[in-house]
Amino acid sequence: MIDEEAFLEHAEVFGNHYGTAKQQVQDLRTAGRDVILEIDWQGAAQVRRLVTDALSIFILPPSEAALAERLNNRGQDSAEIIEARLAEARLDMSKAGDFHFIVVNDDFATALADMLAVVRAQRLSTQRQVEKSGWVRAALNARG
Repeated sequence: MIDEEAFLEHAEVFGNHYGTAKQQVQDLRTAGRDVILEIDWQGAAQVRRLVTDALSIFILPPSEAALAERLNNRGQDSAEIIEARLAEARLDMSKAGDFHFIVVNDDFATALADMLAVVRAQRLSTQRQVEKSGWVRAALNARG
């Protein structure tokens, strides 16, 4: 699929390959659906290059210490794996400024409300309203 350019974005993360099929996203967008991708900064950069109206949101932990605590509390990884994840997270977090919005996930309910607010605001943008409503388009064209 990479050779056929069938991915909207793709990356290798921790030895695993991930990607988002371009056609699937195009079909959802054509149907008027919002599409939310849970991808890393590399994939987000690819999407922003290919989809000019893409909106990007970076979700940050409240602190590096909180992230370390969350990883340790999962009880899934060795200390070495956790340190590797934290090192990668430091690089990831340094890319947050490339995104349109940053949401700090200190409290899940608040972070979710913040993300929903960003999506709702995007739906209300002039561009989206003009695309969706002939009335809005006509009203803006009538202003002369």
